[in-house]
Formats: sequence, C-alpha cells, structure tokens
Amino acid sequence: MTTFVLVPGAHTGGWIWEDVAARLREAGAEAHPVTLTGMGGGRDATDTGTGTGTCTGTDLETHVQDVVRLIDELGEGGESDEGGAPEVVLVGHCYGVHPVLGAAARRPGRVARIVYVDTTVPQDGAPALELIPDQALRDAVRKRAGEPGAGSGGLLSPPEPAEWQKWGSLAGIPQDALDRLTGLAAPQPLATLTRPLSVPDGSVSELPTTGILCTAGGAGIALVESLARMGDPRLLELVHPRVGFFELGTGHWPMLSAPGELAAILLRAAADEGHRLSVTPADEPPSHLRPFLLDVPERRRERVGRVDLHLPEAGGPRPAVVFVHGGPVPAGMRPTPRDWPLYTGYAQYAASMGAVGVTVDHRLHDVTDYERAAEDVAAAVERVRADPRVDGERVALWFFSGGALLSADWLAAPPPWLRCVAATYPVLVPLPNWGLSGSRFRPAAAVRAAGSLPVVLTRAGREFAEIAATIEEFLTAAGDCGAAVEVIDVPDGRHGFETTGPTGQARDAVERAMRSVLGHLRDS
Repeated sequence: MTTFVLVPGAHTGGWIWEDVAARLREAGAEAHPVTLTGMGGGRDATDTGTGTGTCTGTDLETHVQDVVRLIDELGEGGESDEGGAPEVVLVGHCYGVHPVLGAAARRPGRVARIVYVDTTVPQDGAPALELIPDQALRDAVRKRAGEPGAGSGGLLSPPEPAEWQKWGSLAGIPQDALDRLTGLAAPQPLATLTRPLSVPDGSVSELPTTGILCTAGGAGIALVESLARMGDPRLLELVHPRVGFFELGTGHWPMLSAPGELAAILLRAAADEGHRLSVTPADEPPSHLRPFLLDVPERRRERVGRVDLHLPEAGGPRPAVVFVHGGPVPAGMRPTPRDWPLYTGYAQYAASMGAVGVTVDHRLHDVTDYERAAEDVAAAVERVRADPRVDGERVALWFFSGGALLSADWLAAPPPWLRCVAATYPVLVPLPNWGLSGSRFRPAAAVRAAGSLPVVLTRAGREFAEIAATIEEFLTAAGDCGAAVEVIDVPDGRHGFETTGPTGQARDAVERAMRSVLGHLRDS
C-alpha cells in the first residue's frame, strides 16, 4: 500500500488536501494531510497546532520536525511488504517542499519518492522566501522580517482575496473553494520563510523525484526541457531517469481546482511514471550553438565592453539594429549570448545589408533581473548612438524570447530616433509565476502608447502554449489601439526556429523581417 504524506503550502493547513486525500484512499492508498505547527487555526489564529500558546519560536525547523514525527509514527504503525517500516511518498506544495526536503534529509531510508507540486527545487541554504513569485511581496517579507522582534515570533498576515495571485495563478479554483481558502488561511510565521533550508550534500539527491507543473501559472514540460537543452545547470540536474514530470492545465492550487486529476497523477508518480527530460546528445552541439540558418557574408566585428559592433563595408554613418537576446540566461553560461551563432548571424546579416548590427550581453540571469537588464540595454543603445559610424537618428531594436519584455520601455515612450521595434518568438506578458505582474515590463500594455512606431513581430506556429498566449494578448491590445504591427508567421516553426531544425519557411521569415526592419530605418 502506498503511503502519501501531503504537506501544504504557506498560509494553509491539512484541510486543503481533503479532496485529494479522499480520492487517494478510494484508490487503496494511505493519505495523511499535514497541518504544520501554527497553521491550523484560521486567519486570526496564533495557535501552535496544540491549542495553546503563540507562534513564537516557530520556524522552518519546527515544520521539518512536524514531518519527521509523522514519518516516525507511520513507521511504528505498520510494516512494508519487505517487513520493514513502510516507505512514504512525501508531497510538498509550494512552501511545503521545504519541510519535505528537510524531513527527507533526516529520514532518507523511509522515503520512496519526493513530489514537488508547482514549485521549484530549492538548494541547500536557500530560504523558502525565494519561492514567492511576486518580487514586491518578497521585498515586503524581507522588510517585515527585519523589524525588531520579527525574527522569533513575527507573523505574515494571510492574503486578502485579491492578493492570492501574488503566490500563484488562481486559474480553475471554484468560487466556493476560493472563499474557503481565504477564510481558513492562517498567518505564516516569518521565520518559516526566512530560515535557510538545511539539506546536506547527497542526503536527498538520490531519491526518486516527481515534478508536477501547473501550466496556467507558467512553464510546461516542453519549455523546461528546452531550457535544459540550452545547458542551464539549474535544470540539468533534473535530466535523470529518477526524475519524472507531469503537467496539469490549471493554476497554483490544483488540490482545489483539479483534485481528481491531481490524485490520479500522484498515484502514477508513486508508480514511477512521468515524462523524463532529454537533452542534446553529448556529440551534438546544443540548439543555441548550432549554425545560423542563413549563410551570410562575414563582416568585421569590434567589441567594446558589453557591446559588439558588426560593421558594414559602406562608409559614413549607417543606421543600426540592436539585437537584444532572450533569457533568463545563467550568469556562468559560456559562450555568452553575443557569441551565439543565432545573434551573430542576425548581426552579420544586418551588416551585409548595409546597417550596423549590434549584439549586447545584458545581465538577465533570473526573472528578478529585468530592471538591471533594462539598464544594460539602455546603456548599450546610448553607446551605439554615440559611435561616429552610426547614424544615431536611425536605430531599431530587435528583441528575442524572454528578452522581449524589455521592449516595454521603448514602446511606452518611443524616442524620435527609434524607427522600429522587432520581436521574434517573444514573451510579451510576464508569465504568471515570474512574479512581475505589477512591473512595467508588459509590452502588451505598453503598446497602447506606441503610436505610429512600426513593430515587426515574427511568431512561431508551433510556439510553447504559454508564450503563444502572451503574443495573442499583445496583438489584441495592438488591434484595439491601432498600433502599426506587422506579423510574420512561421507556421511550422518552433521557438528558436533559426537553429532548431530551420526550414524554408524560417529562412523566408528571417529575410522578410530583416527587409522590413531595414526598410523602416531607411524611411525618412
């Protein structure tokens, strides 16, 4: 018999798992929803879980011990088929994965599998605070935790109804379940969010693992696999036969929005089912280092700081196209994007057609880095415009993938020298789990202020669904305000189509987009 221990996320107790637990039991499994210390008394409670006292002293270690005690109690109450204490499947939702990992590190021999429900894999020494997707909320929690007396007994008030989205997508939750979530939510002890996770090296790394991705909040399996194939070291550790993945087309609380589907997936996970990530074979280059789809003439390249200038043969000040790479790209990745064949190919192509092609390494290493990356791009543009070989009054900006969120500043207030904005397989609205809902990096909103600025948008017909939805939102807004958007389609193209199996459609689209952008630069 499979034994599930179900650990809830922030502000919630074991009650949130009731429907899932009932379905697991109907299927013949044991299910034990956990109410962690201090999380069982409702929105105004300061109960420790025993009916008395306050949350003073409750931190992550307290919650780790809650899970350890339950594992030990289950060991006292039965035996496995092999005669020993039964192994358990530890399921952690959001914050709940921190006490799950802490307990697994202390009882690795009792754990059959760890299941992450719509959450990332935290590293040893990381506080649960880093799991909060909303950057403003993270900053507020840090400030609150730094106030006198907050470290030992401070509480984070539960979200009001309109604030739950700061923790994740609410997609699919019925209204009565959302009302219950708000009504039963408890204050979260601040020290549970700020105390670093302690998972010694190797203590849980060999345990079978399953990730359940809730796609209404962000990335699905295909996007994660694509990022892993780029060599992101944070994801490569997930490319292993012991790690499986499932998707649920719902929001951050699947135990409320899709309890039947979640229970079925948990049973399949316990049976070692799930998609295994695959990456490029060792004898092949990763997709981002494959040759550019066009064979373009080589032009002279000069490097100044973060900026590379690809120079045309024609003399005199020339218009420039600044290519802004996608991301986030891990800080240690080598080569850096300005040396990827994709971006050098575009820049050399522009130079071969008489414009200065510009590539720039901006510091978008994480979804929290958009502010810094925007500063890098702005500084690069000013450097380029000041170069005597560039006509500073005729510049285009061309954005790719996740870097396209950086186009929002330029769309919202286009300077007179900006003759065109281009975007290729762009992300034009922050994905819900990126925590940027209140930021200015929303091109789909900024386009309403773009006026007559030409926008050249190239989209892949086989785009990731979560990214395709942001493009549709952008085009709807552009249509409502009459923005000058030209759409170039690559019906059979995937994200990164220039180097991932390029076709005649892809070549035609790149050529058409370049001609369009350069045509806007040449217009008086």
